[in-house]
Amino acid sequence: ETLEMFVEELVALAEGRTFLQAETVLRTLQGTRINVLFTITFPVATESFNCVLVSITDITHRKQAEQALEDALQRLTFHVENSPLGVIEWDSEFRVSRWSTEAERIFGWVAADIVGKQFNEWNFVFEDDASEVESVVAQLSTGTVRRTVSSNRNYTKDGSIVYCTWHNSTLLDESGRLVSVLSLVQDITERMQLELERDRLLKQEQSARHQAEQANRIKDEFLAVLSHELRTPLNPILGWAKLLQSGKPKPEKIQLGLSTIERNAKLQAQLIDDLLDISRIIRGKLTLDLSPISLSVPIHAAIETVRLSAEAKAIHIETALDAEIGLVMGDSGRLQQVVWNLLSNAIKFTPEGGRVQVRLERVRGDRSLAVGHTPEAASAPDSPSPNSHSPLPVTYYAQITVADNGKGISPEFLPYVFELFRQQDSSTTRQFGGLGLGLAIVRQVIEAHGGAVSVDSLGSGQGSTFTVKIPLAAVSAQTAPHASQPNASGNLDGMTILLVDDEPDSLALVAVLLEQEGGKVTAVTSGQAVLQALAQSSFDLLISDIGMPEMDGYELIRQVRSRPSWEGGDILAIALTAYVSETDQQKILAAGYQQHLSKPLDPDILISAITNLCVSSQQN
Repeated sequence: ETLEMFVEELVALAEGRTFLQAETVLRTLQGTRINVLFTITFPVATESFNCVLVSITDITHRKQAEQALEDALQRLTFHVENSPLGVIEWDSEFRVSRWSTEAERIFGWVAADIVGKQFNEWNFVFEDDASEVESVVAQLSTGTVRRTVSSNRNYTKDGSIVYCTWHNSTLLDESGRLVSVLSLVQDITERMQLELERDRLLKQEQSARHQAEQANRIKDEFLAVLSHELRTPLNPILGWAKLLQSGKPKPEKIQLGLSTIERNAKLQAQLIDDLLDISRIIRGKLTLDLSPISLSVPIHAAIETVRLSAEAKAIHIETALDAEIGLVMGDSGRLQQVVWNLLSNAIKFTPEGGRVQVRLERVRGDRSLAVGHTPEAASAPDSPSPNSHSPLPVTYYAQITVADNGKGISPEFLPYVFELFRQQDSSTTRQFGGLGLGLAIVRQVIEAHGGAVSVDSLGSGQGSTFTVKIPLAAVSAQTAPHASQPNASGNLDGMTILLVDDEPDSLALVAVLLEQEGGKVTAVTSGQAVLQALAQSSFDLLISDIGMPEMDGYELIRQVRSRPSWEGGDILAIALTAYVSETDQQKILAAGYQQHLSKPLDPDILISAITNLCVSSQQN
């Protein structure tokens, strides 16, 4: 180092300079290296001289301090560049003076793009968070606060959004004026996404738990109501049955007892039918037997079914049915069930002397009704109804309105009217019975027809109005088949009937019914007995239960059909069973029976089925 200084001195002399300062290293007598500052003054080159002025200053401590500072700065720079936090330094005017590597990674801009730019020249703050960030900048600029911690959303260079936490601290001079601001930026995007996902899952879990608890509560309420509704008809049935068996009732009371038993048995059968319908709906097994029909037919049939109930409460049923609106593609039985449910509810919840109105009219409606309210269907204005069998778009609907001036529906319950197992009052003190299934069945049946059902009520005590819309079919009345009327007027005089059921009570009941109509009945209790009877005698008709031990009704009819005609192989056969699902019906007909009747048995339906089957067989 000393030699370098001497070389520099000679160069200065050669250049004619008169002053030179240089730092170098010397060694003391003790061998210690020291840093020194040489200051040399030369005479003017034209003058002669025999000496120069040299001053030597020991700067060892200063050099050590400078080296320590440089080492510290290097360490600081290393830590800044390798920190997981973005480091941004701002000057007193909030211009960027430092921009670390992590800041580049977080925001996408390199230092050359950003250093020297003021805060408001750099649009990196999400709009919704801008006012909060500007407030923090103002506080830091004025020295109101020395440190702040805040979180906000920022834009990156490519326009995406990152969540950041900003740790800001200020450096002030002796007079309290701002010198610089240091911002340490933490990218919390992943954490925020996890927190948002956690919150979403938490809300989802809370909602699912609430729905499960609500469903469980509704289930418990439904089971309690179901138990009550199934047991209630049994009380008068069993009571009157025992009373009639005792022989004590007076003759005029016997008919009352029999009517009560019949009414409550039909009520219980209706409850079971509703449960079976709901089971089909839940399993997606609800099927429709569609044909062009006039809605006035099932409406009139439903009105006749509820007329006695209405008369018992002096409720007047007003009708305004437009029979000329056209036809719908519908299942007449299911649509009668819909109107019956609506009328039954109206009569149930209307006080004595009230009024129920039934209207049928043609209306223009939203095409989306025809395809079950799907957005895809709504966006296709020329899509025909699946029930119309016509290439023309469906724009007209048959509208059935059932209105009453009864109990009404509270606004809180209106959204749940058509849900399964929901009742406005399911308490033990409720005034009206039922399982809460009827309106759910109505909704499913109507939607299966491509229609829609809605309800309006001004509130409790203000009555209710139910509106059903079904797309009209593009067929004329001439093409519509006329509904056949059951032939219940014929009798069974001389008909030989082979009857089998393993339940003695059911066997005896059906035998008596058939014999009262003139049938000659041979009653047996097993499938094997049927085969033996057919081998010995000839019969016109076989009526068989399905669920029997050893040989059930399916195996029985298979064996019967395998026989030659002179041994009963082509005998007419009707199945009587409590298995009433659509699958069971198809299985029964496929096995070889021509007719299927469900239990509990209606005598008129049984006799009508027998006579119609015989007539059909003779025509074939």
